[in-house]
Amino acid sequence: MAQPLPRLLGVLGAGQMGSGIAQVAAMAGIHVALCDTSPLVIQAAAENLEVSLSSLVSQDKTSPAVAEATARRIIRSTDIQALADADTVVEAIREDEAVKCTAFSLLDTVVKPEAILASNTSSISITKLAGQTRRPAQVVGMHHMYPVPLMPLVEIIRGTATSDAVFEATQTLSQHMGMQTILSEDRPGFVVNRMLLPLINEAFFLLMEGTGTAADIDLGMILSDNHPIGPLKRADLIGLDTCLAIMKVIFEGTGDSKYRPCPLLRQYVDAGRLGRKTRLGVFSYEDYDVQAQ
Repeated sequence: MAQPLPRLLGVLGAGQMGSGIAQVAAMAGIHVALCDTSPLVIQAAAENLEVSLSSLVSQDKTSPAVAEATARRIIRSTDIQALADADTVVEAIREDEAVKCTAFSLLDTVVKPEAILASNTSSISITKLAGQTRRPAQVVGMHHMYPVPLMPLVEIIRGTATSDAVFEATQTLSQHMGMQTILSEDRPGFVVNRMLLPLINEAFFLLMEGTGTAADIDLGMILSDNHPIGPLKRADLIGLDTCLAIMKVIFEGTGDSKYRPCPLLRQYVDAGRLGRKTRLGVFSYEDYDVQAQ
């Protein structure tokens, strides 16, 4: 039996991931309430949406009418009560277990009892997040890839208690948004990052040991395995702080030393070299326009 689409989709967190999820949902005809505690982040999300939609129109990937309708479907607020009537809420805040647990505990008190609570986490246990609520059967992982409008994949993660109906509703919503879906059990790093992040981490070890230059490490993977982007530039795109957070979750969750975060990755994060968002990571992005992405 087909699951209904949400009449209102809530998104908590208006950063790169949250604003991307809101855009894709709105382009698929879904009304969205986008919430963030920071007025500056909300303003940046509005500006980024305008730039993104203008770019799609200029490339003939959408029409001016669709772009205008998309913008009208998104409301923005710094008040979490804006999510109260949402049928599904996607949490898309920073990759920090304690912060996400607090957010789920709060969402459980704000959002109507029958609503689905989904997390865009890239590594943190859905079962643990569900345990912060009184509705564990209605909690699910809905992991989008960055940048959301260009990456047609959603990794759906079932917690221990996630119901079949909630899984099916999340799959239906993802597919309506133009995404293909894969299913992961609730294991550290899930499917995608359990493969991707060790590759990135090993690239940092190669760089730290002087086995190859950053450019050669990336070019080696691009030309030998047909990757569209090398692992070090991919890390800069994701954010080195996010990469480190995911590696820590996988390492601590498995207890396996092969997932030990590379000291050079830790050092770059400590130095504030977080990638494109700070215009410096493994590579320099002095001319990179953060707002345009």
